[in-house]
Amino acid sequence: MVVGEVAVETDVVVIGGGPGGYAAAIRLGQLGKSVVLIEKAELGGVCLNKGCIPSKALIHTSGEYHKLSHISKMGIRLPQGESSFHMNEWQGWKSSIISQLNKGVSHLCEANGVTVVKGAATFLSDDRIGVETGHDFETFKFENAIIATGSRPFLPGFLERDGTHILDSTDLLQLTEVPEKLAIIGGGYIGMEMGMAFSKLGAKVTVIEAAERILPQIGAAFSQEIQKQAKKLGMTIKTSTKVETATVVDGRVKLRLYSEKAEEELLVQDKVLVTIGRIPNTEKIGLTQADVHVDERGYIPVDQSCRTNRPHIYAIGDVTPGMALAHRAAKQGVVAAEVISGLPSANDSDLVPYVIFTEPQIAGVGLTKEEAEQLGYQVKSAAFPYAANGRALATDQGSGFAEVVVDAESHLLLGMHVVGAEASNLIGEGVLALEMSARAEDLSMTMHAHPTLSEVWMEAAASVLGHAIHVVNKK
Repeated sequence: MVVGEVAVETDVVVIGGGPGGYAAAIRLGQLGKSVVLIEKAELGGVCLNKGCIPSKALIHTSGEYHKLSHISKMGIRLPQGESSFHMNEWQGWKSSIISQLNKGVSHLCEANGVTVVKGAATFLSDDRIGVETGHDFETFKFENAIIATGSRPFLPGFLERDGTHILDSTDLLQLTEVPEKLAIIGGGYIGMEMGMAFSKLGAKVTVIEAAERILPQIGAAFSQEIQKQAKKLGMTIKTSTKVETATVVDGRVKLRLYSEKAEEELLVQDKVLVTIGRIPNTEKIGLTQADVHVDERGYIPVDQSCRTNRPHIYAIGDVTPGMALAHRAAKQGVVAAEVISGLPSANDSDLVPYVIFTEPQIAGVGLTKEEAEQLGYQVKSAAFPYAANGRALATDQGSGFAEVVVDAESHLLLGMHVVGAEASNLIGEGVLALEMSARAEDLSMTMHAHPTLSEVWMEAAASVLGHAIHVVNKK
């Protein structure tokens, strides 16, 4: 379509088909709105195609492979030399998962009357969007728009990605062989997840973190548990260390490091993964033409309804300030769709759970003990170890603990955090408990099936009240 031709009119245009965008589009369709969903790549966005799903597939695979070297203590014997991992074959399995989920999203969009347009979208004004669709240009006139264009990895200038030696997380998940030596710049959740996975697959992994400890965004006790497991895997962790230069010489990467402890150090690696943060995709979508404001870091401020400074234009997910998490984006997408449709919906809860798929897993919701104290609460907390949980020991998963944080006077639950096996699945109980304003008594008096890992919550809550059964209570 040539610029200037008659625009196609629709109630809502959604830019970006990731977890937030497609959730918004489907909900709009359910509520009777005509909706156009624009995605320049594949439905599902980075999460489904390049991030969350393929990375967790690799983490699961690496975990299963790593178990093989530890099952002899259970009486299981494998013939010598028959265990091996072939990453090129794994790529086929990964692709089949992505394809199945892609088809599912596409089917749901079709079933809910969503028109999907493949192309790159740009605001032409505050009520028109242009879309480059291969050789054509289409224009859509809208009453409301939702911006859900996501984010991308941030790489500083001296760490120029080439996709072969210096990689981002997407490149890493495309490898067909496990590198012998892998350096990871950034000891946050992506760096530690990928570092542990590749270590289990046989790579010699070195993690370089500028902060004083890995996973600096979570509590120190949880970070220490992961560092302990990383060392058991043979990983090298360099904290308080910065990368000064990175050069590719003869097919290998030379990293020049600096720390106050070791001063300068030269590290030669086969591959280098850079995971030091992400930045929002807000530069090339014509926000100026739509008069949508961004902050100094490129994020789009929104209110509880996900409205931008232009009341008929909404923003959700990684382009908004806050944690870059798929489930947060999906929730915002549903809220924006319902507000557009006239429903009394709002993103009015700050209870966003986080999950880190390290070994062991970490998950949490609400306040940590330190955060609660900083906000002025009189706090009590208690932790229950996995080593005292029958299910954990029976499945050889005795590392970790669950912690509850409560108001000392009312026993209102302020936070629930866990590091250990299946933490990603256990945290759902924590989110519901905090959303329902439960107290420690509610959690401790609720019957939990035995033997299950979920009992760690019941025991931690009982411990904070001073009457846990399976640990000695503090006086």
